[in-house]
Amino acid sequence: MAAVHGHLGDGSDDVPLPFRRSVDVLRSARVRSEVRIDETAAPKRLASYAYALEATVLSDGEELADGRLVLLHEPDGHEAWHGAFRLVTLVRAELEPEMAGDPLLPEVSWSWLTGALATRGAAYSDPSGTVSRASSHYFGALADRVDDTQIEIRASWTPRERMGGAPEVAAHLAAWCDLLCACAGLPPSEGPEPLVRGGSGVVPMPKRRT
Repeated sequence: MAAVHGHLGDGSDDVPLPFRRSVDVLRSARVRSEVRIDETAAPKRLASYAYALEATVLSDGEELADGRLVLLHEPDGHEAWHGAFRLVTLVRAELEPEMAGDPLLPEVSWSWLTGALATRGAAYSDPSGTVSRASSHYFGALADRVDDTQIEIRASWTPRERMGGAPEVAAHLAAWCDLLCACAGLPPSEGPEPLVRGGSGVVPMPKRRT
């Protein structure tokens, strides 16, 4: 299992307690060993407070998927979010040829996110997002390259706050990692994981990785 790490930086004493607690949970949470997570620069204009993580899914030294997860916080709440917190993500992965042309791919890919959140018991509301796929075909001096297709999932949702004002971000982080692994074609996680109850029920791309 790999640990999430990072820090709030200078001035953390002025950060609202619910946000600071949420960041502490993200820092101490543990995820699947195939997922490598690091702190990254958070956007400054989306909310008063923001914390960001970036992740890569690796298997046998091969990078299968990558993504970014941002936790946003407005202490007085945000009208569009219907809450004081918002999670925003971007996940990308290269598709196997047999999956690239599947007309149901967008719906299935979106279900990987909602299914992972449900499986992890991560309560949320007001989800929104897009699923895109882009194909590259090579010509001329690049004609020997194999055509490829990449999927991109952009999504955001409002994590439900618990008593004390902070959401259960460990469950949301675990669900996000399940999404990354599903996009990478990895099988569901086996066995219990620290801090998060239950195993993953997300179905990955068939026959992508064993």
